[in-house]
Amino acid sequence: MTTPAVLTTSTLDAYAGRLTDPSVKPTDVDFGGYLNPQTGPFLVNGARPGDTLAVHFRSITPHFDYGISAVLPFFGALSSTPQTPTLQAALDDRAWHYAIDTASGSVRMDALDSDHSFDLDPMHGTVGVAPAGGEVHSSLTPGAWGGNMDTPEMRAGATCYLGVNVPGAMFSFGDGHARQGEGESCGTAVETAMDSTVVLDVVHDYVTPWPRIETDAFIMTTGSARPMEDAFRIAHTEMVHWIAELTGMSTSDSYQFVSQASLTPVANAVDTNYTVVCKIAKCHLKGASVYGGMHDRLKAL
Repeated sequence: MTTPAVLTTSTLDAYAGRLTDPSVKPTDVDFGGYLNPQTGPFLVNGARPGDTLAVHFRSITPHFDYGISAVLPFFGALSSTPQTPTLQAALDDRAWHYAIDTASGSVRMDALDSDHSFDLDPMHGTVGVAPAGGEVHSSLTPGAWGGNMDTPEMRAGATCYLGVNVPGAMFSFGDGHARQGEGESCGTAVETAMDSTVVLDVVHDYVTPWPRIETDAFIMTTGSARPMEDAFRIAHTEMVHWIAELTGMSTSDSYQFVSQASLTPVANAVDTNYTVVCKIAKCHLKGASVYGGMHDRLKAL
């Protein structure tokens, strides 16, 4: 595609549409190696290493009227796992059905012994470009290229900035969630297929080392790593440098600024790398130009 471009497409859920019946144990489903399938990659004409791809999410709408979440044996932030073994027995292997009502904006959980409704809050868990250096990573892994960050901030109205590593960027996205709590503690959100419209453009000759997000109210940096404190360090170091660039502050002053002004949600505490987000309210930036006003331009297209 040639930018600026408006792209409307669909994405499968993280189960590749193969887990639809909550009475079936997830471990009994043959996913055929297709966990977390992505739509793409899309080649962006003119994007080259050293540029930044800007991706604005205009709309994210559930394709079906249901979503599925699950608890899997030895997976999740509160379970014994192969990397962090304990004497804890495996949790029950089961799925939960959620009824999605786009008209009322609700997501209703059909629970074991009660029902509960949440606000519908669609997002994409996986957004990224091709990694640098010819590396190949599972779509389950987040990193400097984006990937499976699982941040609820990736909702309609947000603009994601991704550093371009290969000619054409090779953009892809998927892993739609009807909603997800910060941290995604059980390891799955309300997974569902999505119909989405994104607007893309390229910021030439500007390097974005780690994914960034901009909304009307906040700028955000991300870091993905294990242990979690390294993800925290990446996100906060990136924000310190960005604030210094935007405001003209020294690194020391920016460090102090971020220490007092930041919010730090944990996007995921379950994936192969953990993801931490650092947020700064734009009201603190005193009108500083973020990517030359790209967020507002993409909103207007």
